[in-house]
Amino acid sequence: MKATSIKLRFLLIPLIMFSQTLFGNEDYASDDPLEILKMLGSEEIVESEAKVATGIVQPLEEAPAIATVITAEEIEAMGATDIDDILETIPGLHVARDRAYNPIYTIRGIYSEFNAEILLMINGIPLKSLLMGNRTQLWGGMSVNAISRIEVIRGPGSAVYGADAFSGVINIITKEKKDIEGTEIGGKIGKFNTEDAWFLHGANWLGFDIAMTLEYHNSDGFERFIEQDIQTFYDTLFGTNISQAPGLINNPRRNIDTRLDISYEHWKLRLGYQGRNLGVATGAVMALADMRYSGDRITGDLTYNNPNFTENWDVTAQLSIFDSQWKPSITARPYQPGAFGGAFPNGISGDAHSAERHTRLNLSGVYSGFENHKIRIGTGYLLGDLHETKYFTNVDPITGGPLPVAIDLSDTSYVFQPEVARKNWHVFLQDAWKFSPNWELTTGVRYDDYSDFGTTINPRLALVWTLNSNFSTKLLYGHAFRAPTLNQVYATNNPMLMGNRDLDPEKIETGEIGFDYHPSTDFRAMLNLFIYEITDGIDYIPQEVNGQSIFAAQNTGSQKGYGSEFEVKWNPRMDLNITANYAYQKAEDKEGHDPGNAPRHQIYLRTNWQFLPYWYLNSQVNWVGERGRMFGDPRPTLDDYATMDLTLRRKYISNNLDFAMSVRNVFDADAREPSPGPDNTGIIAIPNDFPLSDRSYWLELRYRF
Repeated sequence: MKATSIKLRFLLIPLIMFSQTLFGNEDYASDDPLEILKMLGSEEIVESEAKVATGIVQPLEEAPAIATVITAEEIEAMGATDIDDILETIPGLHVARDRAYNPIYTIRGIYSEFNAEILLMINGIPLKSLLMGNRTQLWGGMSVNAISRIEVIRGPGSAVYGADAFSGVINIITKEKKDIEGTEIGGKIGKFNTEDAWFLHGANWLGFDIAMTLEYHNSDGFERFIEQDIQTFYDTLFGTNISQAPGLINNPRRNIDTRLDISYEHWKLRLGYQGRNLGVATGAVMALADMRYSGDRITGDLTYNNPNFTENWDVTAQLSIFDSQWKPSITARPYQPGAFGGAFPNGISGDAHSAERHTRLNLSGVYSGFENHKIRIGTGYLLGDLHETKYFTNVDPITGGPLPVAIDLSDTSYVFQPEVARKNWHVFLQDAWKFSPNWELTTGVRYDDYSDFGTTINPRLALVWTLNSNFSTKLLYGHAFRAPTLNQVYATNNPMLMGNRDLDPEKIETGEIGFDYHPSTDFRAMLNLFIYEITDGIDYIPQEVNGQSIFAAQNTGSQKGYGSEFEVKWNPRMDLNITANYAYQKAEDKEGHDPGNAPRHQIYLRTNWQFLPYWYLNSQVNWVGERGRMFGDPRPTLDDYATMDLTLRRKYISNNLDFAMSVRNVFDADAREPSPGPDNTGIIAIPNDFPLSDRSYWLELRYRF
């Protein structure tokens, strides 16, 4: 009863602040309405355009997809320090955690540990590991000061983007010269010895538009305890006392992000580097350990775009690269000395790391020579090269017993993953036909040919009815696919999980209907209803191979789901805006069981309030409903949780100096995300789930000149 009372109390706080502004503070508003909307981070109500839905810039309410745009002004106003803080505000999208505390972006209840169903891009370049399907093993988050906007579509996008645009697409667009116009420096300090610093610069030099950004983040990580880990189980089994649990999550993080953007006429060169040095959180095998990993990601593209290439052609050509690698920064020892009843007196060493490089060449054009039609066509080629897999271990690959020292198995038949390449060629066609002033029909199809699993065709169909300037309706159908990862296809020496070279891609069909009502620049309401079906889902199925029981990847999974998303944006006064959303989803697998781990209900509420000249208070409440367990997991459903964040910001203290402070998880809620259920031996490695951060705070100074 006490917990419920506290939740209700802080859920009412934003409403209390709202009522205060309705009945007072008349003299505190700025004279410039657009300036106030910009500072409050609500200009999306005034103007919203996105490219992510079709590859063509268009108003959001007319885009043939359920899309959301988050601007830099909104990001600053809400006090976000990482993109996960931003994405959690989007209806129907929930950020869960894996064993390394990498984010699992769960859209509409579609959940998996490596989160391969989401396509995340930076400036249109996918940041996807072909090996595991995640955003590389060492994602480590991403700072937000260099972000211009984030565009998200919920639902399938393979007709435009191909593989892995399965349950959604997230495109992070970084700042150009026009977004910076000068120089910005800033710094932040906070709890857990957190330090942030950034430098942004945008200028014109010899006719070139240049933008440079540098961001640094260092933190010891939040302090939450893991009560039991997998070593706790083995201690009980063998009568040892090796486990470091109860113990703190090993969650330190040091990040460096730097970008260079050079534009000249129709040409653009963008280069980016992300360096990561991270603790292993709950451990590689979910046994607490004092280990760190380091990794690097490099992105680059040279893009030519000429909207007037000829009278009717807008042409774009792009050559891009994505290069990533990760490795332990010290000897990896997932199991400590004395493991397994003393069978491994020096512990178990297992240094595994990999590197891959993706090279893409894409060519597309938009033809507007036919009346009332915009036709987009394109083709492209991907060479994905897993060019390095290294593996050092002190476990004998033949007997499974201990070796006196770790040996190098990298270039042997015992390596955990062979070095392979994946090639993909694609072609697509899309037509946007405005067959009457209020109706537009978008049709599209994409054909992909892969070197290792064959071909796939993915169509889309969207009918948008704009009744008037205040109301629009969308009827959408889409087919998408998720490519099997290289690990699922080629893994050969994992004694428990084996690859399968006959795998097909996972498939999803989705139907959606959306309503968008915006009677004025001060109010907007959106309601989306969806239904989907997943087939050929990749599961690991037990089978006998050479007299041994293994789990091999098979296309046996399926899932059906439906739900709704409701969102409101409201500026009741010039000095106040309110954003609220509610999402509901329900899903079941082919046996009628809840797939588990995803919240059925979510509620989000944010208020931005200018209560004095140049003073802004942002409050946000995020409620995540209880989450059921996967079938076979005997644990009770995971409790719901609610968190509240407050950010106070003072603009223009002295010329261009800004100050901000924030308290996150104000009421120190014990928020947890689901840990994996029983493995194939029946062991639950971390039975009490993954705790999230306790109450924290930060202070910030930002100077522009």
